[in-house]
Amino acid sequence: MTATATEELAEPYLRGVLASAGLDVEYVRGDGDTLYYRRGTEDVPVLDFVGGYGSTLLGHSHPELIAYARELLAAQTPIHAQFSRHPYANEVAAKLNRIIKRETGSDESYFAIFANSGAEAIEAAMKHAEFERYIRVETLRAEIGASIEAARTAVADGTVAAGEADALLADVTAHNDAVFAGTPPLFLTPVGSFHGKLAGSTQLTHNPVYRAVFSALAAQARFVPVDEPGAVDDVVRSERRWLHDVAIDGDRITVVQRPFPRFCAVVLEPILGEGGIHEMPEPFVRDLQRVAAELEIPVVVDEIQSGMGRTGAFLASTHLGLRGDYYALAKSLGGGIAKVAVMLVRASRYKSDFEMMHSSTFAKDSFSCLIAAKVLDLLEADDGEVYRTAESRGAELLTALQGLMKEFPDVVKDVRGRGLMAGLEFVEQSDARSGTLRELHGSGFFGYYVSGFLLREHGIRTFPTSSAVYTLRFEPSANIGTAEIGKLTEALRDVCSQIRDTDGERLAPIG
Repeated sequence: MTATATEELAEPYLRGVLASAGLDVEYVRGDGDTLYYRRGTEDVPVLDFVGGYGSTLLGHSHPELIAYARELLAAQTPIHAQFSRHPYANEVAAKLNRIIKRETGSDESYFAIFANSGAEAIEAAMKHAEFERYIRVETLRAEIGASIEAARTAVADGTVAAGEADALLADVTAHNDAVFAGTPPLFLTPVGSFHGKLAGSTQLTHNPVYRAVFSALAAQARFVPVDEPGAVDDVVRSERRWLHDVAIDGDRITVVQRPFPRFCAVVLEPILGEGGIHEMPEPFVRDLQRVAAELEIPVVVDEIQSGMGRTGAFLASTHLGLRGDYYALAKSLGGGIAKVAVMLVRASRYKSDFEMMHSSTFAKDSFSCLIAAKVLDLLEADDGEVYRTAESRGAELLTALQGLMKEFPDVVKDVRGRGLMAGLEFVEQSDARSGTLRELHGSGFFGYYVSGFLLREHGIRTFPTSSAVYTLRFEPSANIGTAEIGKLTEALRDVCSQIRDTDGERLAPIG
């Protein structure tokens, strides 16, 4: 790290956390799966298994993308031309539609709303889903209002006797007013989910560290256990609310219950990323899709980290038979050099008025869209060679990690993932004999200290998942080779040996 007298003003607490784990390195260059930091006049290489949290499936500084970006900038392609035709955005949407139709076998189109980040794409999905729900609520309000007005007319003209009818109608109105006013929209999402840290998306993020403080700002979510059969049905039963409608039956008025459209959407990642690299169980996915159909709410599939070919298919949800009404894509869509995201909505659910309610100054610009279109071309080239490579390299990586689990069963608890989205979970040893290990385990930053050791001792960059700090994630590019996987394996073997055979002193940060 270059010494400087400048006061640290850019997120100084985070800088301190990084320093405590030995991770406060300033990288000056990236190429393929390698990042470089400066030591004196020397560039020191670091093998990068973080991959921009899944953003660099094509590697750092992909030569074709860099050359294309230079062409675009040299041609003065406009970044700011809002409220004008954007054919390049339409090109990206068309390419995404072709890919998704191929993978899902569906003929229905998806309309695209562009954003700058994955969290923004999720926010757009939440807003659009709430717009859908709002229309249903207002339609129901109008229908019940018409029924009540018809009943009052029947009382006024003597068809229905007054007195008891007036009291009943007053009770119905009071009940409905309480439900309409006191029942916020509710999203359903799995335990362990992570969908961003903006005001809305953080409410879909299971970790209370990110969510609880801001729970009064936005919509609510119920987090459904993925390994309990019937759990989603139990949640729906406990959270369902009913409105009272009325009907005229001869000379009397009867009350009819109608379900209140409380549930807004199901939102899920095919593979929990920040929650510890857990692929969704297929029975759970089937339950969610069934319940969503019964409630007539959309299924929002968050492919921000898992999508774009990382798992061997363009969509990780393809492996699970999961079909989305909405898809959120980002990260590798920008090829590691552009900030671009997109939220796709099935045509049959799309509300065109939403386009006037939601916008972004920087979204849908020509530069990011043209880069995204180029990325899609690279992914689809040679009949999807990148997907096949990601699948085979991922299998090699997972095999190597599983070998470590067999070698160190008291240290490695589990190995999970699919393709180039892999996780290795350590056994929690808060009662270790070593004081150093007990301290590391008790710190809440165990995975970060392990990551600091890997960087310091082996020149390897990885991080734990943010909501499961005993799980290290590995998301390299599709260019990763056998030698690099071998280097990671040897480094992790050293870590496991330190935990099993020594007091763990070398894992503690220096200084």
